[in-house]
Amino acid sequence: MVLGATLQCSSFSLGQLIASRLITGFGNGMNTSTVPTWQSETSKSHRRGQMVMIEGSLIVFGVMLSYWIDLGFSFLEPSSVAWRFPIAFQIVLCLFILSFIMGLPESPRWLVLKGHDDEALTVLAALSDLPEDDAKVQSEFKAVKDVAFEMSKGGFSDCFKLNSNRNLHRTVLAYVNQMFQQISGINIITYYAATIFGRIGLSGFMSRLLAACNGTEYWVASWIAIFTIEKFGRRQLMLFGAAGQAASMAILAAATANAVGDQKTMYGIVAAVFLFVFNSFFAVGWLGMTWLYPAEITPLNIRAPANAISTTANWIFNFMVVMVTPPAFSAIGYNTYTVFACINAFMVPCVYFFYPETAYRSLEEMDEIFQDVKGIKGAFSVVKVAADKPHRFGKNGELLINYEDTEAYQRRRSSVTAQSGVREPEKIDDGVQHEEEKSVGSK
Repeated sequence: MVLGATLQCSSFSLGQLIASRLITGFGNGMNTSTVPTWQSETSKSHRRGQMVMIEGSLIVFGVMLSYWIDLGFSFLEPSSVAWRFPIAFQIVLCLFILSFIMGLPESPRWLVLKGHDDEALTVLAALSDLPEDDAKVQSEFKAVKDVAFEMSKGGFSDCFKLNSNRNLHRTVLAYVNQMFQQISGINIITYYAATIFGRIGLSGFMSRLLAACNGTEYWVASWIAIFTIEKFGRRQLMLFGAAGQAASMAILAAATANAVGDQKTMYGIVAAVFLFVFNSFFAVGWLGMTWLYPAEITPLNIRAPANAISTTANWIFNFMVVMVTPPAFSAIGYNTYTVFACINAFMVPCVYFFYPETAYRSLEEMDEIFQDVKGIKGAFSVVKVAADKPHRFGKNGELLINYEDTEAYQRRRSSVTAQSGVREPEKIDDGVQHEEEKSVGSK
């Protein structure tokens, strides 16, 4: 990204600008497909949502910052500094990340997958701020190790397998989750906010100023999800966001349809307000969610490739929405908002029926939930299975059920024993044992 941004801000031809954009996009693509995975694998079950929601908030902080920088430097036009500096500024943030990233720990799940068990145990203990021999650390380590043993190999093609881990099912859920974020219509506002404000009769400066204010409100609203993601869970926030987005788009369609003649100012104000309202619903329900949820539901052996695939959905549909929006407004006008209102309304039942809750679940628990459902019907029953399955960790991260006491542990032990041909020792009946002890004692 540093290389690409440097080439962009020093461009003197269209070809150089396009090539440098591709380089920057390649770097950003790697970031967006790996960072959420790393965050999910290094966070505790009761804090994972908050950690990734903070990432979402920082994304919007960048959007807000870009709006204000663009507004300030717009006064320097026609000087090329007006666009060169805003592009170059991202280098500062990239260098900041590079200066700290070497001090971050590797994912303990990746370490186990690669055979570095001792290092993985050390990282798990450090992340929990507990000694390595603590019961909670040992329980989590055993669960991670058992899952890694089951899923020791995985690649791109494994994402599409119809196996007991339901790889295809989980990859599709992750992909559609990212797709939903973009086809909600968020980037109509993010990319074209100033243009939309101009369409309702505002001046060029006022349009750019309101776009910057919109970005600021967007960032402020993103903090709501940070403090509610664990309280209400993933499903509730996604449902709340999609329903609110659908209503906002419907009101936008009605307002812009009636913003003519003497009523243009009044309905223009209504439309402007609901551009802010839409951003608020999106910030709560879908902004950070699509970077969190795919990493939570995909199994360890395909988590990296599955998240890479789902991230392509984000950027592909981002590109599609950005490209079709201008001709859509030209062809169907306010009904562009009607289309997006219908899409957001469709998202509500999809989330309700197909997306299981992941709050307070370890990543290994999610594997067990998907393994418990079978066949095509499993796509419909996974939500109920997740709701009914007891939690291993509490709302404060406390251990509720030891891993060794779960059915998954017993199943894996039986599987390993069967494969090795070694018979597990049988439990001695307490009553018999006591009688024998008494007999020996009497002799």
